[in-house]
Amino acid sequence: MWSMLSRRDLLASASMAATAIAQTRKPGRKPNFIVFLADDLGCHDIGAWGATDLKTPHVDALAASGVRFTNWYAAAPVCAPSRAALLTGRYPIRAGVPSNGPPLAPSEQTIASLLKPAGYATGIFGKWHLGSTPETIPNAHGFDRFTGFHSGCIDYYSHRYYWGEPRTVNYHDLWRDRTEVFEDGQYSTELFAREAAQFVRDNRSNPFFLYVPFNGVHYPMHAPKRYTDRFPDLPPERRMYAAMLSAVDDAVGLVMRALRDDRLVDNTLVLFTADNGATREPRAGLGQKPATAGDNRPFRGNKFSAFDGGMHVPMVMSWPGAIPSAQVLHEIGNHVDLLPTIAAAAGVCRATAPSMGSTRCPWRYPPRAPVTTPFSGRPTASSPSGEALGSW
Repeated sequence: MWSMLSRRDLLASASMAATAIAQTRKPGRKPNFIVFLADDLGCHDIGAWGATDLKTPHVDALAASGVRFTNWYAAAPVCAPSRAALLTGRYPIRAGVPSNGPPLAPSEQTIASLLKPAGYATGIFGKWHLGSTPETIPNAHGFDRFTGFHSGCIDYYSHRYYWGEPRTVNYHDLWRDRTEVFEDGQYSTELFAREAAQFVRDNRSNPFFLYVPFNGVHYPMHAPKRYTDRFPDLPPERRMYAAMLSAVDDAVGLVMRALRDDRLVDNTLVLFTADNGATREPRAGLGQKPATAGDNRPFRGNKFSAFDGGMHVPMVMSWPGAIPSAQVLHEIGNHVDLLPTIAAAAGVCRATAPSMGSTRCPWRYPPRAPVTTPFSGRPTASSPSGEALGSW
């Protein structure tokens, strides 16, 4: 059964946050972090959010094991700005990425570049969309390992970018670190999942930050038959969308299985969210008509819109060793909150430009007693409530 938490309950525990975070860490081992990011996902297209015609058992299990945020927002209603904010903890315009197109400047600190000096292995597997030059690719922004693509989308099987013509000729866009690689015919969602699961296995003895930004359910609308066969009774457009989302859900399950096999679940904060709401772009629809498969209801708007339909996204935080299960939070959160939340849990401080976000830390304190502490206001080094660690 889900447990509702009030603002009074949350704020009452804020003064104990620093001690809570310290108690959640296993002796001698820093916590791991995994961020799963879906692309163009309708905010109610997850089973835990009420979807009945789709199947997302692995994401639903994450929600049941931790906290489901019902009022979480992306920092922008479109891909690149949303991702820049998530990784830097800064609003898109402050991070220099107010729209699709501008790269993330080398001077911007990301979650990866923040954690790496603290001994974390860092990996990204999937969509980057924040630069393709040597100084703006993931490996230049703190990531040790990268398998994925630089652009906003690719064909799921050929891994080519086809959507820039006539100004940009289509091109192949699949990379392993700084080297172009070819995995022709490999469904990209499954490819990224395998690479991410291997990263977990390779770093079972090290603290790690794993970022898995799937290209599903962004167009082109591609899925293997084994996924479409799961939804024989859905209309064609919704069926393909459901199949792509089912592949994303299976990918989450594959990574979580690797985490369980190495007995790392209790020491890993896992987050699942999306970059923005479902799209109405004809490229994602049938017959060049506006797409209708993704469900942003009851909210107004869609991708590209600053109404809730464009920016209201699912958010799950699961950390069995620290977060009580089956919790529901109605407090507002935003992607800019992720960097300070992760930094607080890791016990590291930010050394460059200040974060725009606040921590969202539903840790257990004392052990076996539920407590949640989403902090408001700007953190300071002297805060008695543990809102900040160092200069922000």
